[in-house]
Amino acid sequence: MERLYSDRKYIIIVFFLVIGLLYIARLFYVQILVDKYILSANNNVLRYMTQYPARGLVFDRKGKLLVYNEAAYDLMVIPRQVKSPDTAALCELIGIDRQEFTDRLKRARNYSPYRPSIFEAQITRENYGFLEEKLFRFPGFFVQSRTLRKYTYPVAAHTLGYIGEASPEVVAKSSYYRPGDYIGISGIEKSYEEILRGKKGMKIRVVDVFNRDKGSFQEGKYDTTSIAGTDLYASLDADLQAYGEMLMVNKKGSIVAIEPQTGEILCIVSSPSYNPNLLVGNIRKKNYGMLLADSVLVPLFNRAEMASYPPGSTFKLVDALVGQQEGVITSDTRYACGGGFSLGNGKVVACHPHPSPLDLVGAIQVSCNTYFCRVFRAIIDKKSALSVRQSFEGWRKYMLSFGFGRKLGIDLPGELNGNIPTAAYYDKYHGRDRWKSMTIISLGIGQGEIGITPIQLANMAAIISNRGWFYTPHIVRAIGKRDSLNQAFVQKRACGVDPKYFDVVIEGMANVVTGGTARAVQIDSVTMCGKTGTAQNPHGKNHSIFIAFAPRENTKIAISVVVENAGFGAAWAAPIASLMIEKYLKGKVTRKDLEEWMIRGDIIHGITLPDAGRTEHILQD
Repeated sequence: MERLYSDRKYIIIVFFLVIGLLYIARLFYVQILVDKYILSANNNVLRYMTQYPARGLVFDRKGKLLVYNEAAYDLMVIPRQVKSPDTAALCELIGIDRQEFTDRLKRARNYSPYRPSIFEAQITRENYGFLEEKLFRFPGFFVQSRTLRKYTYPVAAHTLGYIGEASPEVVAKSSYYRPGDYIGISGIEKSYEEILRGKKGMKIRVVDVFNRDKGSFQEGKYDTTSIAGTDLYASLDADLQAYGEMLMVNKKGSIVAIEPQTGEILCIVSSPSYNPNLLVGNIRKKNYGMLLADSVLVPLFNRAEMASYPPGSTFKLVDALVGQQEGVITSDTRYACGGGFSLGNGKVVACHPHPSPLDLVGAIQVSCNTYFCRVFRAIIDKKSALSVRQSFEGWRKYMLSFGFGRKLGIDLPGELNGNIPTAAYYDKYHGRDRWKSMTIISLGIGQGEIGITPIQLANMAAIISNRGWFYTPHIVRAIGKRDSLNQAFVQKRACGVDPKYFDVVIEGMANVVTGGTARAVQIDSVTMCGKTGTAQNPHGKNHSIFIAFAPRENTKIAISVVVENAGFGAAWAAPIASLMIEKYLKGKVTRKDLEEWMIRGDIIHGITLPDAGRTEHILQD
């Protein structure tokens, strides 16, 4: 029995020795080998300062700097370290009242009593120096540097976008963002946020009881360096963009220009617009509210990718292509026009006076409504089709292949589908199988339920110039380096129409400019192909639309112009497009009278100039 108790005694002694050794080893590890516990013990005298990376720069296609960074500062607070602050003095320094001070401190405590959060954001460089001298009087407060976006030119606001504070929802879902961090809210800033934002770093500083910085903790051993964001090279031509915005002053509408061979967007104008510098820094909130409240001009609305219009006569080009592909017309098909297309019961789709009968080229040149109503009816009533529904769905499939009725997939947020109606829509409206080609005949001339965005219109011009294919339009051509092309947009997309059917349509478009509805806007020594359109508007004066590309061969630019409430396509949209093409291809504009007319014309307020320079008659389209 004594031996048994003796054995147990040794076991207990060994057990306690092992436990003791484990504790000693752990203490040695914690106190000698691992400094993170020292950091934890000294949190009350250490300041953790996030090192925000500089966002990537944005250049235009020629290397001009569009977006850069400028130093700014945030006043940070660690609520636990705030001890009996001189509230009145601090409020006076940053320009807030006592209630606002209390509310901000409460929000900071709710986030974390121990972690720093922003108390006053985006302090200017000038105010920073004055504030820093006084900060020793306010324990718990310190200044942290960051950068703000600045814009070299006051253009392309919708496209470049802006940054703002990350929302609570974003912060809650992300491991990267913290309250007070900035994030891309719109435009390129949003689409390419992960590329532009870079990687945050951290500096640990030692401060004394007077809130004074005493240097790096352990000589910066635990600091991490921020990594700047990646630069972007936009496809925009800054000069062309600025010129387009100048032409669209006092007009509602858009200009979209694309390089057909690459899908690169050369300019994308939405008017009215705003100076992108208005949404930078601590003035952003006030200015954003002002822009948002403007219900007349709606400057924040990006018409180029979000507005949807009936395309009017520009749409006749697509039906000309589909009609040939389906074998219901050829280039020699001729139809007579007696002033309109009869719908029966005394109703007529009117057409303006022109020679008759016409072949396909002539019908495009003079924009004959009768001709294209008959083309559309031939497509829908095709004898080989089992039903109107089947032929309509086949027609709609072509429309989708041209990029209508769905998002093209551009690299900007907010793009909308437009609308190509479905058979189900007409079933619901008229009853199943109770609608015919004559019921929907307005589709043949780009009216009715069709809605197309300006960027889709420009892409249509690019498709025609390419004889049937396109690259997805995009705004960023290279990432990181100027020659590192964006690989997200290198896949060709076909529209489903044989290339052999495009030449006759292009011939008609060339004739539109040389002797048709747009003959007043020819460019010396440049063969431009175009098509006018007048979109019916139930809420006011019709919209002026024009699409074009140039030169005819080896095309460099395809364009769409929409000027709301401006009447015929030849009156405003065609001249603007012509000036833009001349500016891009020649580098300057020689038709100064036409340029002055377009710049000074004020469609919004109904003010135009006497026609001093345009002597040719504008035909209805």
